[in-house]
Amino acid sequence: MSAELLNGSRLAQRVRSQIRRSLKKLNFTPGLAVVQVGNDPASTLYIKHKQRDCEKVHFHSEVHHLPADISQETLIAHIETLNARPDIHGMLVQMPLPDGINKEAVIDRIAPHKDADGLNPVNLGNLLINRERVTPCTPTGIIRLIELSGEKIEGKHAVCVGRSPLVGKPVGLMLLNRNATVTYCHSRTADLKVETQKADILVVAIGRTEFITADMVKPGAIVIDVGINHVDGRAIGDVRFEDVKEVAGFITPVPGGVGPMTRAMLLANTLKLAIGG
Repeated sequence: MSAELLNGSRLAQRVRSQIRRSLKKLNFTPGLAVVQVGNDPASTLYIKHKQRDCEKVHFHSEVHHLPADISQETLIAHIETLNARPDIHGMLVQMPLPDGINKEAVIDRIAPHKDADGLNPVNLGNLLINRERVTPCTPTGIIRLIELSGEKIEGKHAVCVGRSPLVGKPVGLMLLNRNATVTYCHSRTADLKVETQKADILVVAIGRTEFITADMVKPGAIVIDVGINHVDGRAIGDVRFEDVKEVAGFITPVPGGVGPMTRAMLLANTLKLAIGG
């Protein structure tokens, strides 16, 4: 029997509906600013999607398109200007940044109370001590997808394949905060297959096309595929979907799984920041 699909597109629609209902209780419009440096085509496409999402929930949105040769000091000064604006409740700096700009230094200067991506060290530090407030968008979307399965996280063995500060590390912490037993796997893991076969919840975020095969998955597991690899004009995940779905209990598709939920959680974070939650 094939795994049940965890439909991120449908869940994201539900999240946006909840946000629209919440807006009716406010006497102001939440504002989100996106800062783009340079003209990376993928970044431009992502930003268009984010703008469209903002329109769907009636947020105010702004895109600040800055030249690729901008200095780090000028970029940080621009961020400080947005920090000071009362009509902008959330902001993010779209990655990647051009060479010569220190990504960490830029993220550090986004005020924690305006950090829509949840990547400022203050917000990540709160996540570490189980004081979640604004959490990174993709991991937050992953948690919502796991909850959609109806399975409890508490007591489960979760395995995160990938340890990036954007996805792998924070999602492992969020699972730990919900009382899962968490194993991190990475390129230096001695026997990856042994570890993944133990997972009740398997989160894969390594950027390697169809790397996880059916024999690496525990029967009935929840499999979350974060990978988006572009092959011959198609988006393909890190999990060999057609084979793994015959073993797993629940699985996210690519596209239509984690991606839509990442963008929906950006809206949810912006609302949370707007109301001071």
